[in-house]
Amino acid sequence: MSRRTVIAYWLTPTESARTFFQSVINDLAQRYNAPVFEPHVTIHVGATCPDPFDRVLSKAAQRCEPMLLQILGVSGSSEFIKTLFVQFALTTQLEQLNQSIRTSVQDSSGYRLDPHLSLLYKRISIQDRRLLMRSIEMPFAEVIFDSLKAVRCISPTQSRVDVEAWRVLAEKPIGSPGV
Repeated sequence: MSRRTVIAYWLTPTESARTFFQSVINDLAQRYNAPVFEPHVTIHVGATCPDPFDRVLSKAAQRCEPMLLQILGVSGSSEFIKTLFVQFALTTQLEQLNQSIRTSVQDSSGYRLDPHLSLLYKRISIQDRRLLMRSIEMPFAEVIFDSLKAVRCISPTQSRVDVEAWRVLAEKPIGSPGV
């Protein structure tokens, strides 16, 4: 499988939700000797783009308002980047944001929008995943996301080293005026 550098576009939660999710991520990372990362929902992943990242984020951010996403539940998988995650309902607003970024970066990649916020990146047994899925309780049913980020990363992300190499290139609050 070929690996390449890509740009991931993230939606990040408001401060109160970010604090909660970061606490869970930090705790799990410590317990499972896994990487620490920032809570986010990936909106799009694609090759580098012709426009500066600031401009792409500005265009996308000014076209939408902060988003309220409904939590569907905590789930897990054998996929490294989806070991343990919070699944969100797909909304028209999310789809429009994905399309806005995809158009700005002139990217026709096959990225499929699957709104989730990962809590742990680590290969663990199915029994451990099931225990964790049952043990994590969300203190809220919905989460507000109010910021966009462009992040350089390796795709596919397969290890702690890959996660720790992520670099935020630009950030914009949603609903903010353009460049």
